[in-house]
Amino acid sequence: MAGVLIDAALVRRLLAAQFPRWAGLPVRPVPRSGMDNATFRLGGELGVRLPRYAHWAGQVAREQRWLPRLAPQLPLPVPEPVAQGEPGEGYPYAWTVYRWLDGETVAPGSLTDPVRAARDLAGFLTALRDIDPTGGPAPEQSNAFRGLPLGAARDSVADDARVRPRIEALKRAGLVDAGLVTEVWEAALAAPAWDRPPVWIHGDLDAANLLARDGSLSGVIDFGTLAVADPAVDLVPAWKVLPAAARTAFREAVGADEATWARGRGWALAASLPDPGDPYYRADPTRVTRALAHLEQILADHRAESD
Repeated sequence: MAGVLIDAALVRRLLAAQFPRWAGLPVRPVPRSGMDNATFRLGGELGVRLPRYAHWAGQVAREQRWLPRLAPQLPLPVPEPVAQGEPGEGYPYAWTVYRWLDGETVAPGSLTDPVRAARDLAGFLTALRDIDPTGGPAPEQSNAFRGLPLGAARDSVADDARVRPRIEALKRAGLVDAGLVTEVWEAALAAPAWDRPPVWIHGDLDAANLLARDGSLSGVIDFGTLAVADPAVDLVPAWKVLPAAARTAFREAVGADEATWARGRGWALAASLPDPGDPYYRADPTRVTRALAHLEQILADHRAESD
């Protein structure tokens, strides 16, 4: 699937045509832009985010509508949309200008007190879940169906028909204990479903979407997968972001029962199964290493719980 080619020159043309008040500000790409959206720094206080694919274009309207309503009720800063751009200059989708949030994406070892960070993140998720979800969007294609039941036959990372072939491919490559990985996955599928009213979820709490300043959690970004659904998907940072020593504190603070924890572990597993033949992984082989490290955290947690 070919995405739209987006560069700083295109962003400058869009700004000149639609927001001339910002056209004179410097535009520069962020060091690590995402696969689904291109992000640019605009001057010192703004940022521009543009979807690369039609698949994700609906995320713009979702963030524009809901972030201003959610932000005042959350204990950590989140992106503030200040303008919505429209298709133009050969670019086919709506796009967003945000207030820039200072901070560095969370990296291994960057959190001075991981247990405190775990509790801060749990506090953010608890506050998010407590916000009235009336009228909120259900999981759909433009949020990658985050929050649907695990294994659902949709275009989702957690589609059973997608997960099992990946496990088999990693088994053939000799990279995983396929029996144990399958055991974790099947335990997640068998866990009781969320039986309470759906709640707000972020949907993609990867390290790249968590900001830190001076060693402390300072913000949460990229709400394109925002939805009202099963909150298990937001437990993923327990294995993909936080060190093992902070995992118990996170689970206790977020109040995850056994079934929700198992489903969260399933979401984390599905997102940690690399496909070495995928262009995303071929472009940067260290992504395979990182994914396998996350997977080992998931397996270790399952083993510890089973002992």
